[in-house]
Amino acid sequence: MIFAKKTWTEEELVSACAQNDRRAQEAFYRRFFPPMWSMTMRYLQDEDKAMDVLNMGFLKVFTHLCHYEFKGSLEGWVRRIIYNTMVDFVRQNNRYVKFMVFEDHDTAVTENGPSHLYEEDLLKEIEKLPRASKEVFNLFAIEGYSHQEIAEKLGISEGTSKWHLSNARQILRTVLTQKDNDHVVQQKIK
Repeated sequence: MIFAKKTWTEEELVSACAQNDRRAQEAFYRRFFPPMWSMTMRYLQDEDKAMDVLNMGFLKVFTHLCHYEFKGSLEGWVRRIIYNTMVDFVRQNNRYVKFMVFEDHDTAVTENGPSHLYEEDLLKEIEKLPRASKEVFNLFAIEGYSHQEIAEKLGISEGTSKWHLSNARQILRTVLTQKDNDHVVQQKIK
């Protein structure tokens, strides 16, 4: 006998997963695995590490799914948990330091850009950004949301989202240029 696959609404899926329904958990995993896999591979660039992060991340998702309040998109909520799990993983594995990889739609670093900075240096500077600009920058440049999605998520206009992104980039460009100039001076002194 062949069973038809159940089509779940987000509410049904979350409710069933919270009750440990294995079919719902599998459907949830299948629905959100592809975009989460893409995100983790984009940053980690290692299939084994990406799979470790996804397994830890989905465990956290299933553990905390009963707390999801249907505010914002479910995918965004899952993405935030997986992303934070990935950040924790990178921090715990200090020997695994890599350069920050930006989306294709971000401008490329020129040859005279700050080539000596590591991801943790950049993340420290991002943390210093004004709250709203930092939030928009993270959603756009790191998590891959569009300006329309950010506007809906934060309750702002697309123009405001674009302004905050531009503001964040300008601040980071200024700070990173200064750090690069300081680095060049230090190299000349040596």
